[in-house]
Amino acid sequence: MLKNVAFCLTLFIIAFSCSSEDDQSEEVNSIDPTESLISKNTTQNNESVTISFNREEMLAFWADSIIVPSYKKLTADLAILREQIIELNENATQEKLSVIREKWLLAYKTWQHVEMFNVGKAEEIYFLSHMNVYPVNEDRITTNINLGEYDLENPNNYATQGFPALDFMLYGIGINDDEILEKYQVVDSNHYKYLIDLIDKMISKSTIVYEDWQTFRDEFVASSENTATSSINKLSNDFIYYFEKGLRANKFGIPAGVFSVNKLPNKVEGYYSRSFSKVLALESLDAVKNFFVGNAFENESLIGKSFQAYLSHLNTDANNVGLGDDILSKLALAVEKVNELSDSFVTQINNDNTAMLITYDSIQAVVVLLKVDMLQTLNINVDYADADGD
Repeated sequence: MLKNVAFCLTLFIIAFSCSSEDDQSEEVNSIDPTESLISKNTTQNNESVTISFNREEMLAFWADSIIVPSYKKLTADLAILREQIIELNENATQEKLSVIREKWLLAYKTWQHVEMFNVGKAEEIYFLSHMNVYPVNEDRITTNINLGEYDLENPNNYATQGFPALDFMLYGIGINDDEILEKYQVVDSNHYKYLIDLIDKMISKSTIVYEDWQTFRDEFVASSENTATSSINKLSNDFIYYFEKGLRANKFGIPAGVFSVNKLPNKVEGYYSRSFSKVLALESLDAVKNFFVGNAFENESLIGKSFQAYLSHLNTDANNVGLGDDILSKLALAVEKVNELSDSFVTQINNDNTAMLITYDSIQAVVVLLKVDMLQTLNINVDYADADGD
């Protein structure tokens, strides 16, 4: 009798166990795989979630609506500037100098929308080094002009060309406009020759990068995987590197003396013009915001996939709530602080450097959110060395 009871009990346990396993298996299979993975903040989570976020669509928008149009505009602006410079040789008047300065500033503002995209051909040909190394090396520029011979491909000449060198040639080669114009009133003077060579080099480099994007575009868009060499990972790092170094450090930190014993007002962008360092900084911040939000270049009504959209897509737990909004809020505060500064950062640093340092700190707050919080959320590693202790 006891044996029969034990045998029946064993059969009941086996049957119940099998039924439970089947029910559990059915329950797991009924869960949406995306929802299951979204609830976990893991590397596997980010890899899986990105499948449902169209990364190629984001790369295509970046290329077609922001990067390529900005390069196109830069090459066009530089061509217009060259046309005005050519006329200077026969018409070196105050009016002509003013027009050239105006076109220089317009092209320089467009450059603020381009500098962050140091990928592909731009990285290969050291585009940035030919376009915006400052402060300039005045002594070497003077030597180049006097000799009439120079190699602008030589790295030793990076600080003698680009927008900062044009700034020097249009504002810094005399104590006033009359002295500056005297340098160009001599037909085929070495100063005029150097000015032409500078703009020709800038047009050449810009054209190379712009034309390469016509074929590089497809390769760029197709590289949508999450690897160290993929387009999103590389451009994310370039974007943040630009914000941290090109914008925060170069435009604010270095001239304000954050990284040195003394303040260095001679190292501001647009040093010789004395009027546009703030304009250029605000243009740069605007370019950063538009790229982060996904506003098309020169058409903010056209909005596409962006870092903000990507972060919103990954906004799945309390740790990520509002990260995109937080970045934009801190960015708006930084813009507010810049707007409070003098139009000339040289004047600002000399008269009230504390305001410059406060502005630097407001920009640094954005760096932390981008470099730490955003990259962690996107599961992207920093690929450049940092010696600033950030």
